[in-house]
Amino acid sequence: MAFPFFLGIDTGGTYTDAVLFHEGEGVVAKAKSLTTRHDLAVGIAGAVDAVLAKRALAESRVGLVSLSTTLATNALVEGQGGRAALIMVGFGPDDLARGGLSAALGSDPVIFLPGGHDIHGNETPLDLTPLDEALPSLAGTISSFAVAGYFAVRNPAHEIRVRDRIRQLSHLPVTCSHELSSKLGGPRRALTTLLNARLVSIIDRLIGSCERFLADREISASLMVVRGDGALVSAAEARLRPIETILSGPAASLVGARFLTGLDRAVVSDIGGTTTDVAVLEGGRPKLAAEGAVVGGHRTMVEAVALRTCGLGGDSEVHIDDRGLEARITLGPRRLLPLSLLAVMHGGTVVSILERQFRAGHAGRHDGRFAVRAGVLEEVGQSLLPQEQALYARIGIVPVALGDLLTMNSQKAMLDRLITRGLVHLSGITPSDALHVLGRQDQWDASAARLGLALAARRKDGAGREIAASPEALAEEIVSRLTRQSCEAVLASCLAEDGAEAIDPPVSPVMDRALRKVPGIVRFSVSLDRPLIGLGASAPVYYPAVADMLGAEPVIPQDADVANAIGAVVGQIRASVTVIVTSPEDGRFILSGGGERLSILGEAEALAAARMRAETMALEQAKAAGADDAVVTLSEEVDAPEIEGSRKMMEARIVATATGRPGIAAL
Repeated sequence: MAFPFFLGIDTGGTYTDAVLFHEGEGVVAKAKSLTTRHDLAVGIAGAVDAVLAKRALAESRVGLVSLSTTLATNALVEGQGGRAALIMVGFGPDDLARGGLSAALGSDPVIFLPGGHDIHGNETPLDLTPLDEALPSLAGTISSFAVAGYFAVRNPAHEIRVRDRIRQLSHLPVTCSHELSSKLGGPRRALTTLLNARLVSIIDRLIGSCERFLADREISASLMVVRGDGALVSAAEARLRPIETILSGPAASLVGARFLTGLDRAVVSDIGGTTTDVAVLEGGRPKLAAEGAVVGGHRTMVEAVALRTCGLGGDSEVHIDDRGLEARITLGPRRLLPLSLLAVMHGGTVVSILERQFRAGHAGRHDGRFAVRAGVLEEVGQSLLPQEQALYARIGIVPVALGDLLTMNSQKAMLDRLITRGLVHLSGITPSDALHVLGRQDQWDASAARLGLALAARRKDGAGREIAASPEALAEEIVSRLTRQSCEAVLASCLAEDGAEAIDPPVSPVMDRALRKVPGIVRFSVSLDRPLIGLGASAPVYYPAVADMLGAEPVIPQDADVANAIGAVVGQIRASVTVIVTSPEDGRFILSGGGERLSILGEAEALAAARMRAETMALEQAKAAGADDAVVTLSEEVDAPEIEGSRKMMEARIVATATGRPGIAAL
């Protein structure tokens, strides 16, 4: 029998990558295509068709397809996603102030229901009346529901009842907090559930696009998705818990970095179009975040790689502060469509507008900036306010110059809301444009990039001087700024690992002197104790200078540009189930987690039942996730202090973890 090929796909904010991997030959082909956010299948098809053509491989030889993505991460970093209603069972308004929940909720609606449980799973009566009264008014204003119950991890009955009632009256997706985490901490679990609900439509579109493409090409292999901890999960499971795909791309890149370099100990920095992700390899494995992944300023309860994600990439927005005596440049966190890319997508329209602005002879407030529809379905825009709808109607599929679009100051805030909703893309100069001006990238339209930087360079600082002598000079400043901010991102992540989070590299004078290598009687220096692995398409351009500034050895593997897609196909499926045993009274024990709540007499009997349940459920979940022949390991923590000379078991946590490789399609 011929050995199968594995197809790895990574859908990023700018590019979709594809690799063909063979266990005997390694990476045999790779290809890239622009990510098409309005129809993700187009970008996936472009990359996959190209990679199959390079090997001249028949679709039937593909035995496994695995997908990693930064779309969920990017959505949280950029504040995007659907509008969700949060249903809080047993909580009160004061709980919104805990765990960052209020800030994450924003203007999304929240409904409080009487109910919930105590630590042993005993209930307070549930009242669904406020939910029934609110549901009609919510129709058409939200895209999903999130349900969080008080101590639902000990008894999920009320969350399930609320979920069932919503499903009776609405067709919208519902996420329950007990489905995402077994940890205590209601407000943070509610926050995680809310974010999951917002991401449902984004990940559903991605997986649906990939499945349609595979069906069109008659590729019958199983589709897997990379979770945030680097493990693989079936597409069906990823649809139910899209929050678990946050940091999917970075997790896959870490798995890919280890595979490509063989290094057990390194700092890994992956620069994409929207974000830079920094993590640490120790003992050949990525470190996991003990308290849950932090993305876009939100600390979730999602088990994921311990990394710092910041809004810094090749497509980051270039901010020019010209109010001081010297102009100051900063980058991110918002992603823009590079002018060079926009010009490729829309022919000569962009270049002709830029030329018109340049001929004007004076700098306009919005020169070099465009708005264009994202190409999403028209009904997405139906819930807009009338003023927003009017502005949206003036933005078409052909880019419109911001100077022509914005006629009142109030429209800027409206445009920002359209961008946050994912309905409109903003285009302007980016580091990718700077590299085109300097001749270090050439895949897009360099003339548009040069015009954009020329318009920005002629802006005046507070002293009345042009901020740069030429487009090339401004491009060098932008590249230098990205190098410096990349160093700060790496240092912030490493300092956090060392327990020195109090040192903030962007504002620390000592770090500034060390990075700039300022001479003096007192000299400061900084260095890493391990190599710096640079990943991403632009890693060869930036990371030698980043590593030099950090006093580290640079390691940029040959396939650094597709490390995420490689990591997607060399990972394993892993499913963990936690069963909690508590004792509300002597001799009686309560089992919760992994199934219905049970009451058992006898400690030994309860622990044995907990182990059996955890192992059985972990194997079932691994099989549901697509694993063949999974192996289970058990760990347990028993809190049993001595009280007045006798042992008293307070709580036991039994964790079963099942791991295995995904099943391969028969050839």
